[in-house]
Amino acid sequence: MKPKIIALAFLLAAEGAVMAAGAAEKSEPPVPFTEDYLHAAENIAGGETIWKDQCQHCHGAKAYPGKAPKLRPARYKPEFVYRRVADGFRKMPAWKDVYTEEEMMQIVSYILSDQFSP
Repeated sequence: MKPKIIALAFLLAAEGAVMAAGAAEKSEPPVPFTEDYLHAAENIAGGETIWKDQCQHCHGAKAYPGKAPKLRPARYKPEFVYRRVADGFRKMPAWKDVYTEEEMMQIVSYILSDQFSP
C-alpha cells in the first residue's frame, strides 16, 4: 500500500475507536437522586416546564399517545431516566448538550412524579 493510504487507514481506525469509546460512556447525574430531591415541588415544576416545551412533542402530554413509545415511569429508576434523557436512545436524541445537568434531573423528577403519571 502507498504510505498515504496506510496513514489514512490508520487515522480512520483511530478516530473510530475514539468515537466508539465515547459512545460507550454513560452519563450519570452530578449528585445522587434523593427522595427529597425527587419530590421537591420546584424540581417537579422545572421538569414539567421542559417536558411541555420539548418532550411532549414526541411523547404526548402524559407520555402517550405520541409518536414516541409510551413511557412507564413506575418501572424506572431515576438514574435510568437520566441516562436516557442525557444520552438518548434509539431515535430519541441526546439532550446533554441542550440542557444542564440540573435541568435533566428536574425532567427526571417530573417523569417520576405523581403529576406525570396518568
